[in-house]
Amino acid sequence: MQAVQTMEYHRPVLLKETVNGLNIQPNGTYVDVTFGGGGHSREILNRLGSEGTLIAFDQDADALENAIDDQRFLLINENFRFLKRFLRFYGHKQVDGILGDFGVSSHQFDVAERGFSTRFEAELDMRMNRGSSFSAFDVINTYDEKQLRSVLSQYGELRAAAGMARMIVERRSAEPIKNSSQLKNALGKFLPKHKENKILAQIYQAIRIEVNQELDALKEFLMQTVEVLKPGGRLSLISYHSLEDRLVKRFMRNGLFEGEPEKDVFGRVEVPLKPVGKFVIPNEEEIEENPRARSAKLRVAEKL
Repeated sequence: MQAVQTMEYHRPVLLKETVNGLNIQPNGTYVDVTFGGGGHSREILNRLGSEGTLIAFDQDADALENAIDDQRFLLINENFRFLKRFLRFYGHKQVDGILGDFGVSSHQFDVAERGFSTRFEAELDMRMNRGSSFSAFDVINTYDEKQLRSVLSQYGELRAAAGMARMIVERRSAEPIKNSSQLKNALGKFLPKHKENKILAQIYQAIRIEVNQELDALKEFLMQTVEVLKPGGRLSLISYHSLEDRLVKRFMRNGLFEGEPEKDVFGRVEVPLKPVGKFVIPNEEEIEENPRARSAKLRVAEKL
């Protein structure tokens, strides 16, 4: 069995806390649905016995280069929205715990041509799955004004979404908006110097969520966890923005994304999960070492 090593492809956030949340049983079966650089997976393997199993998912082909040479480990190059399908394909109806670290990996941010970072000049891409034919270019150049306004407002929570959408449509009528500098130039009037980076981050977040259908994928995944987890199994999930965290929080609390669960004739409510403890955020030391951890929020729940 190969010794488990650390890697810098992506520095795992809240490493110990997230894996602690799984309450690892040495011979259990666990899933890491956001493998990335494998930091969380390696920590899980460190705690598993010889009969334990770890199955990981990552839709980004770049992550395959980090696959762990361990007989207890399986890496599936697919989106976690297909969790149940692939677990069953490999003979696992239920598992003891599921870990997810959502958002963009450090690697994806740091490779300029992926187009995820506002720091680099790059083509409009933002695909987590590079095999997909739909990219940020398509959102910016084919969505009508109403669709663009909706994306920027809902996923970027941008107050000026209407004006931004109008300006994008106006600019692209002369020529396609192909890269980050053209997009920034088109939206220049909405980017005051003292807020430019913050607003650009919101714009990029909105486009990225739309390109990768991140919230739809998250909802599909969460709905499947109830069926896939064994009673007493744990769900340990890290979110990075309010849209994700709101879905995770509501689902862990009552198994729904909106509204409240129905009560029976006795006024009782049946819910599939129970939250474990309070949410956890990184301490100052971790944030100093890894600034991208700043907005992370960990929530843990147990299957009833």
